[in-house]
Amino acid sequence: MSSIEEAGAEGSEVDSFITQAEVIEFPVQTPVRTDFGKPSQDLMGVQSKELLQGPVAKLTWSFPSLPEEPQQPYIPFDMPHPIPANSVAAQCGENSVYVEVMKDFFGTGNPLLSSAFTLGGCTATGEDPSAQVLIFESELHGCSSTSMVTEDELVYTYNIIYTPQEVSYGVPIVRSSSAVVGIECHYPRTHNVSSDALMPTWIPYASTRVAEEVFVFSLKLMTDDWMFERPSNQYFLGDMINLEASVLLYSHVPVRVFVDSCVATAVPDVASVPRYSFIENNGCLVDAKFTGSTSHFMPRTQGDKLRFQLEVFRFQQADSGLVYITCILKAAAATSSSEQKACSFSANGWVSADESNQVCGCCDSTCSVRSGSDRLLTDLQWEKASVGPINVKDYGQK
Repeated sequence: MSSIEEAGAEGSEVDSFITQAEVIEFPVQTPVRTDFGKPSQDLMGVQSKELLQGPVAKLTWSFPSLPEEPQQPYIPFDMPHPIPANSVAAQCGENSVYVEVMKDFFGTGNPLLSSAFTLGGCTATGEDPSAQVLIFESELHGCSSTSMVTEDELVYTYNIIYTPQEVSYGVPIVRSSSAVVGIECHYPRTHNVSSDALMPTWIPYASTRVAEEVFVFSLKLMTDDWMFERPSNQYFLGDMINLEASVLLYSHVPVRVFVDSCVATAVPDVASVPRYSFIENNGCLVDAKFTGSTSHFMPRTQGDKLRFQLEVFRFQQADSGLVYITCILKAAAATSSSEQKACSFSANGWVSADESNQVCGCCDSTCSVRSGSDRLLTDLQWEKASVGPINVKDYGQK
């Protein structure tokens, strides 16, 4: 075979190989142009890498949450209750009382000022610095003491008064509360030592003789028309209290009822403080004179009844608004005198409820000139009567 034939044979084999083989196409990359219209070269192969990247992971970031405060664990706790301190001791003598008061009055470990303590207004008579003890001494009738007579005893009552004085330092706070400790001295009665001129208030009629007089006194709150006893004891400031004193007697002897004296207190004890005496001097109603009120006796229409009006008031330092009224009532001869009268103060002077103004002339001085024993010989009967509590409120207060 010639060389040309050999070459032709080889060409046929090549064409046959190309026909049978798969044709591989290579992608043609178009040059990326820059903003300036010039082709740019992919020097770092970024485009190729982008073609090979797989799926992107989902974003899991979120805002941080506020830290939580740890919960308070259960702690066993019992509220402490203060125990009253045994800081006052008293010894009752035959004619005086001796009292010791610890300066650590409340048992807190902090001594208080000596000037903050009084015995009914009397300052300490001595002090034991080493024991931190104040000493008070008083006669039985001294230092605002009060006395009470019972069936078997004579009782004297005193008060140890503590008044906080921290405010004197110039700051508007206090770290202790005011306090009052009562002290009583009891003495057995061997005979009647009372100087009170009151006679027994009730003698059963069945056990009396015809010649003996029996009186039943009463003091009542009345309605505005004076027809009935008032069913409510509540009043408001600015109101008038209608009071009726009366006596029921079992005899034909003509008598009149008089109100000899009246005091108002914040508690039932007539000897307590504060107290306000508004009828005194044997029947002089002095409230209008002292306070400018319109309190007065009503003109008398019956001998066995005496009516008077009292303008409502309340005690300044008492939070309860309660008022108790205690009066001494008496039944006496049907004629008025300087010691048996019912006088009211007005702009024109003293006026009598019995139309005998001359008996009121002593209301600005002293009316009684007799002793208690002499009084009992002339006056038929005396009795203590009271009403209360009277509940006084401000207008608008429920």
